[in-house]
Amino acid sequence: MCGVPLFNLAPNLTISRLCLGTMTFGEQNTLGESFRLLDQAFHAGINFFDSAEMYPVPQRPHTCGRSEEYLGRWIAHRHIPRDRVVIATKVAGPSGQMTWIRDGPKCLDSSNIIEAIDSSLLRMKMDYIDLYQIHWPDRYVPMFGETEYDPVRQYASVSIDEQLEALSTAVKAGKIRYIGLSNETPYGLMKFIQVAEKYASHLKIVSLQNSYSLLCRTFDSAMAECCHQESISLLAYSPLAMGILSGKYFSPGGGPADARLNLFKGKYSEGESRYNLSNKIIEAATMEYLNTAKTYGLHPVSLALAFVLRHPLVASIVFGTTKSWQLQEVLDACKIELTPQIIDEINKIHSRFPNPCP
Repeated sequence: MCGVPLFNLAPNLTISRLCLGTMTFGEQNTLGESFRLLDQAFHAGINFFDSAEMYPVPQRPHTCGRSEEYLGRWIAHRHIPRDRVVIATKVAGPSGQMTWIRDGPKCLDSSNIIEAIDSSLLRMKMDYIDLYQIHWPDRYVPMFGETEYDPVRQYASVSIDEQLEALSTAVKAGKIRYIGLSNETPYGLMKFIQVAEKYASHLKIVSLQNSYSLLCRTFDSAMAECCHQESISLLAYSPLAMGILSGKYFSPGGGPADARLNLFKGKYSEGESRYNLSNKIIEAATMEYLNTAKTYGLHPVSLALAFVLRHPLVASIVFGTTKSWQLQEVLDACKIELTPQIIDEINKIHSRFPNPCP
């Protein structure tokens, strides 16, 4: 393996700065296609792979868990030594919609977390998970495009203490190595860190997986200071804003029929509400970034990913791909360094269109 820079996320946990997300495996990608993408990524120097118990998306009962299963089968079939890859996955938070996952799931209590860990290990046929993440909070928080906290929407939730107790038990049992949070708020991150102090001898929160891109820099408002002061690294997901920043949706006919926002139109509410090109502000901001890439002779993917990778708190970007040539575009992007002039242009656009896809 060679070519992709590495980052020391935690003691004995070195990750590639590109992380291949697997949420298309088992839906948009067959087992064979998934294997080929994993092969290409691994041989290019990517050792970090992210999944979730609810994947692939859009989530459905008969596909649930396939992404983890395909990832585990790839490692076994290719006879890859377990210590050559870093595996991250996630427990689903309460939704009430995915009734096939522990009846909702209803909450993130101890029994739900332990069952989720055991099920993920079974699907992937692994003895341990390197990074286990809470996919979204058990408590009410504004997320997936929402920006304002509404106290009226608060509901009774499982205590952070109970969640960390369950995760602590799993760490001591050797089932997981490190803990990560996802789709969290500054309050949530700091509260988890505070409560985790009682388990400090063996349990360590090392990462936060939140969205970050040219169209979403909300992390920098308050979360960045929390992560910097507490030595928490950002795993930036949706660095291409679900493909919008690649420019593909601006091609004739609105982009390829098999592009996610076209293929699952009306079936993927999180994506469609957050990355909606019928929103003129999103469209205008995206066009300005695409034009900037053209002006400086850069591929739009290179501009978008190089911008995220230069952030001092970003350990890795979590990206998805369904085709080999798309993966190559991502690999090419990690070789690009943006000049101060390009960054200045990006910041001017951001000042005109701040965070249209929060």
